[in-house]
Amino acid sequence: MGNHRVVITGMGIYSTIGRNVKEVTHSLYTGKSGIGIDPERKKLGFRSALTGIIEKPVFKGILPRRMRVGLAEQGKYAVLATFEAMRHAGIDESYFEKNEAGILYGNDSSSTAVVEAADLLREKRDTGLIGSGSIFQSMNSTVSMNLSVILKLKGINFTVSGACASGSHSIGLGYLMIKQGLQEMVICGGAQEINAFSMASFDGLNAFSIRENNPQAASRPFDRDRDGLVPSGGAATVILESYESAKKRGAPILAEVIGYGFSSNGEHISVPNVEGPVKSIERALKDAGVSVDEIDYVNAHATSTPVGDSNEAKALTKVFGISKTPVSSTKGMTGHEMWMGGASEVIYSLLMAQNDFIAPNLNFENPDEAAMNLNIIAKTTGAKINTFLSNSFGFGGTNSTLIVRKWKD
Repeated sequence: MGNHRVVITGMGIYSTIGRNVKEVTHSLYTGKSGIGIDPERKKLGFRSALTGIIEKPVFKGILPRRMRVGLAEQGKYAVLATFEAMRHAGIDESYFEKNEAGILYGNDSSSTAVVEAADLLREKRDTGLIGSGSIFQSMNSTVSMNLSVILKLKGINFTVSGACASGSHSIGLGYLMIKQGLQEMVICGGAQEINAFSMASFDGLNAFSIRENNPQAASRPFDRDRDGLVPSGGAATVILESYESAKKRGAPILAEVIGYGFSSNGEHISVPNVEGPVKSIERALKDAGVSVDEIDYVNAHATSTPVGDSNEAKALTKVFGISKTPVSSTKGMTGHEMWMGGASEVIYSLLMAQNDFIAPNLNFENPDEAAMNLNIIAKTTGAKINTFLSNSFGFGGTNSTLIVRKWKD
């Protein structure tokens, strides 16, 4: 046991704004939107056909069939993101045969296999036709389950289900495991399916923007005229490692996780409050041992919902005061990546830090009243980012805040 430093040695992403780190960096810099229209949703009776658009990967030749059959849609994204993170970290599968590594991955739904199995059962009245892969695709733990087998991992192994804070909590828990000396390396991340089945009930809550005539202007974090979020998805993976382990194997160190904060609102199941996020942010700052003046950039959770953005703006103002700390929500470009977002936004922020810029809070034209005192970055801006804070909040009032520092040799 001890107080080990926790570093990021690899990152990988499969996103609506790019299929890898290089493509995503370019999209962040140019303010490229990954949002479009899915006509199938209108046929299904959706109020809004807006969604993040993602290229479905072809897995033949990447994995043997016996490993493909149990992979859900988001599992495929997670495999590609994890393979990229491993390459960046300088590790291959032979490393996992000789060394213990764990996985903590954020995921909070796996809809398609459940729906298809139920449809088949009603039609054919024969469970034997459902197929052997269905159970492994339909369980919430589908991503950690499949990746642990594909990579032959021998350490901690479970899924973190914390709604839209899942990806962030997975990194926070991996950080705690390594900090305490319980693991030397943990694969962390978040994955989100992007199919219509997984989004129908959200649509039924009127949660989505209906600005269908201009999809790329639909997601408008902190903007006065926002009318709801745009669902999105993909997968993002970071390799967390103890500093000692990274140094021993000569790994490239990208950043250090220095703080993790969390809280529960204890109120409404879907409407966030102000006190819960404040507690999460303050706990992360205390854990990191830094003041608000040392935070160079805040990646806000802000999903483009009327109440959520307003309450986060109030929480940030309460903690940071009237400060010039740059704030942006990358969800203007990506839409709301849900279970993936807490992990992807750490990667987006780290890419900004590595390349000395802040990506734009897209479609921010008129601040709402609560956001008046925030320094929201509406256009790509050059900036030196050494330390950043990333917020993720979810249904049930779960809150997660991560503080990460860019590595300096």
